[in-house]
Amino acid sequence: MGLELVNVNKTVAGEVHLADVDLTLDSGSRYVILGRTLAGKTSLMRIMAGLDRPSSGKVVADGEDVTGVSVRKRSVAMVYQQFINYPSLKIYDNIASPLKIAGASKPEIDRRVREASAMLHLDDMLDRLPAELSGGQQQRCAIARALVKDVNLLLLDEPLVNLDYKLREELRDELQIIFSQRQSVVVYSTTEPTEALMLGGHIVVMDKGRILQTGTTSEVYLKPATMKVAEVFSDPPINFIRADVADNRAHLRIGLDFPLSGHLSELQPGTYQFGIRPHHFNLDRQTPEDICIESMVELSEINGSETFLHFHYRNRSLVAHEQGVRSRKAGDSVTMYVRPCDFYVFNEEGNLVLHPERD
Repeated sequence: MGLELVNVNKTVAGEVHLADVDLTLDSGSRYVILGRTLAGKTSLMRIMAGLDRPSSGKVVADGEDVTGVSVRKRSVAMVYQQFINYPSLKIYDNIASPLKIAGASKPEIDRRVREASAMLHLDDMLDRLPAELSGGQQQRCAIARALVKDVNLLLLDEPLVNLDYKLREELRDELQIIFSQRQSVVVYSTTEPTEALMLGGHIVVMDKGRILQTGTTSEVYLKPATMKVAEVFSDPPINFIRADVADNRAHLRIGLDFPLSGHLSELQPGTYQFGIRPHHFNLDRQTPEDICIESMVELSEINGSETFLHFHYRNRSLVAHEQGVRSRKAGDSVTMYVRPCDFYVFNEEGNLVLHPERD
């Protein structure tokens, strides 16, 4: 049971939207498609749903080729970025609409509507119209309408992107519980690495219409196969610093030099890209081996309860991730430390060579 995409390609007006996509999704499992805008996430989900047909390749559902089968004839539900509700129908009827179309009995409709509304805390709003609800509540209604169908394939295309920070946090927690209770294939797309990590399960990292890496979310995060995967799966993006290794030392091309130790001691002489995630920069020395970078602040970005601190060293811009709200101004002096044990190492082709033992 599940869904399989076999060598799927999608080209529109000569522009490649998907290229050589092979993917197997198992029932009862949760998959997060992670990629930046225009990575191909929505194109892939629309083909999964049967809303679009691939230019080549096939889609197999439960062993049956459904490539040309309309979405109306598939067991699928999809939730979009922009919540879509029937404005003239009360919330109860909005949620019930797919069951009525399917010809379910009134008692069955009532039971399933009330189960779905309870999951999403809409119990006391069933008699209201969508216009009487907040944006978050309207998106809950759209999700409830998808859940009530009890389909084999549930697709959620960045469903929380238009909600405020607090609502996103609340719904993420609720959705994880709901997903764990379903035996269908659940596919959730996002541009946010943090959201992908919170949702867990399996991940599909995409860029420019291609799948870069798949696996369990934690495994791909800890062992990104390429620099591009590491870049996509890091917010703010991972910092890369070119380095030469010789005489059992690393010579970073921003003017820093240190002896190889720990996992780096395996490195052979050559040229590499060293990667350091923003949260691995520290304002305090952690170990005697820490590398010290004395710099100046270029920009301080406050993002919720976090601060992204942009600084430069030897004309190279870097970014650090600090917990909490920090008040720093452009031009302020700042001293950063980084531990050699936190470096990722990629070869000149951009493939992973070494990764930290923990992250």
